Amino acid sequence: MARLKWENRDIADVVALMDKAIFGYRLIEDGDKVLIGVSGGKDSLALLELLARRSRIRRPSFTVMAAHVAVTNIGYRSDIDYLRSLCKGFGVELVTVETSYEMATDTRKSPCFLCSWNRRKALFTVAQRHGCNKIALGHHQDDVIETLYMNMMFQGAFSTMPPMLRMRKFDLAVIRPLCLVPESRLVAMAASRGYKGQVKACPYEHQSSRTAVKRLLKEMEALNPEMRHNIWGSMSNVQTEMLPPKIIKHQKS
Repeated sequence: MARLKWENRDIADVVALMDKAIFGYRLIEDGDKVLIGVSGGKDSLALLELLARRSRIRRPSFTVMAAHVAVTNIGYRSDIDYLRSLCKGFGVELVTVETSYEMATDTRKSPCFLCSWNRRKALFTVAQRHGCNKIALGHHQDDVIETLYMNMMFQGAFSTMPPMLRMRKFDLAVIRPLCLVPESRLVAMAASRGYKGQVKACPYEHQSSRTAVKRLLKEMEALNPEMRHNIWGSMSNVQTEMLPPKIIKHQKS
C-alpha cells in the first residue's frame, strides 16, 4: 500500500488512520471519481488536502473534485475566494452552489437537520452532473460516535453514520474517509497547516443536541479514557443474543 509522507507526526497519524479506513472499508477503488464536500471547516479542509494528495498516488487510481454548498438563509459563511485558492493549489476543481431551506416546511425538524439535508441534496445534484460516483464528507470519529448516541436518545435506534452509505435510488455512495480519526487530531492538523476558519460560524452551533451530546461524552471519557475506542468497537461487536428482542404484538381475538 502506497503511503503519503509527511514531516509532521500529527498529520502522519491522521493519514495513517485515513488510509486504514479507505482500505479497510474499501471506500475508494480504482476508477472512482470522488466529489469532496467542502464546507470550509477544519474537517473538510483536511479531507480536501489529504484526498487531493492521495489521488496522485498510484493505488487506488481515482480522481477528485470539490463542491461548496452555501445555505443563503443562515449566518454560516465561508471565504469562497480562500476555498477557491486552496483548491487551485491542490489542483482540484471547485464548484460552488447555493441553496436554502424553510423551517415552515416541517416544524418537527431542527434547523441543523434541514440545513444538512438540503446541502446533501445539492451535493447529489453536483455529483450526478459531473459524473462522480462517490461523495466524500469530512465526518470524523467523534461525529460518528455522537450520532450513535443521538439516534439512541432521540430516535430509539442503534444506528449512526456508516463509513460508506450506498444510495438506493441512484448509483452513488457517500463515504467518510476520516471516520477513524479523532477530532483532536484534526484540530492539531488544522493548526499545523494554518487553515483559515469560516467568516461567520453557524448561529445554531452551540444550541444543538449534538453540542449537548459532546459534553456528555466528555464526562464519560473522564470515567474511562478508552471510552471512544470501546464504543467504536461495540458497533461491530453487537451481541444480539444479549439484547431484548422486539415485542411480539398479539392479534386481537
